[in-house]
Amino acid sequence: MKALIFAAGKGERMRPLTTHTPKPLLRAGNRRLIDRHLERLAAFGVRDVVINTSWLAETFPAALGDGADWGLRIHYSNEGIEPLETGGGMRLALPLLGNEPFLALNGDIHCDFDLARLKLRDDDLACLVLVDNPPHHPQGDFVLSGDRLVTDTPAAARLTFSGIGLYRPALLDDWRACIGDTAGADATPPRFKLAPLLHAAIARGRVAGLRHRGAWTDVGTPQRLAELSAQLEAGE
Repeated sequence: MKALIFAAGKGERMRPLTTHTPKPLLRAGNRRLIDRHLERLAAFGVRDVVINTSWLAETFPAALGDGADWGLRIHYSNEGIEPLETGGGMRLALPLLGNEPFLALNGDIHCDFDLARLKLRDDDLACLVLVDNPPHHPQGDFVLSGDRLVTDTPAAARLTFSGIGLYRPALLDDWRACIGDTAGADATPPRFKLAPLLHAAIARGRVAGLRHRGAWTDVGTPQRLAELSAQLEAGE
């Protein structure tokens, strides 16, 4: 299995920390955020990792090289000056990811989820890991019923997407129909979010879900990075 790490964002909420350093290369405790992902992916058995880049793209090869330090082969998918969002970035990286299901992780999270729990049924297009809503995202993202993601209802309680998922490349097959004429759809390469594609697949009953109750942090602000660093240093 191959993996994609989303690392193209500008990290604007993390300024000034991200003025010269992309968010995944920031340190939490004694290691960079992305180092922890690479270590866990290697331990899980992944050998090829694609990292999509845009903001300060040149810093990633300089910092990570070809992945040999982790027993990995790292491939870089450079999106250019403007990030392509999650959907556009995943689509651009597909030639490097191949035709089989692949893992995808946000480069700016910390999580102790067991990747071996991710499973796809024969007709599933994705399996997403959800967590309880954090204070900064109380509205959540998706509704989980058993092990399936279901169409939202007004009375249903949403959970927050963790930034970890298992995907089939076929999820991207109908991307143009899902996003319509939204801004960026006609750019070259196209720029669009993954969420509309996931919602369309959920409506067809083709997305599985898992709830993770362990450690999880969305490192979106300097304060949350400092809090995570303190926790990790105390444990290490």
